[in-house]
Amino acid sequence: MEEKIPVGAEFRHDFSFSQDDVIAFANLTGDHNPIHLDAEYAATTKFKIPIIHGHLSSSVFTKFLGMQKPGGPGSIYMKQVTEYLRPMHVGVPYEVVFRVVEVEPVRHIAQIATEVYNKETNKVTIRGTGTLMNEDNF
Repeated sequence: MEEKIPVGAEFRHDFSFSQDDVIAFANLTGDHNPIHLDAEYAATTKFKIPIIHGHLSSSVFTKFLGMQKPGGPGSIYMKQVTEYLRPMHVGVPYEVVFRVVEVEPVRHIAQIATEVYNKETNKVTIRGTGTLMNEDNF
């Protein structure tokens, strides 16, 4: 049996999004806001270039928590509180950092700090806290 993941454990994963990802997300959700899809429109905004949908950008939390440590197969993602601090863009390298901040061992539930960093600027683009249940890990 593997050891349980302790408070303070940290996990990091690199990722980026493509324009095809943004288009697929827009088609899936129906959110075709031109700020995400139209460079000419975006040029007229304070962002100057298209930005990735907020929920697409934070979808990396469920990708990694559902398939890799500190989560993994069998995890139940119970809650997420998220702050979108800076826009994210296609083709930019990002890193998601998960840090276990609290564990309820009887219920197998952990509070996980979730942060996304732009690897070019080292600035936080998203931060929050997720609640994750995993009988094998917590």
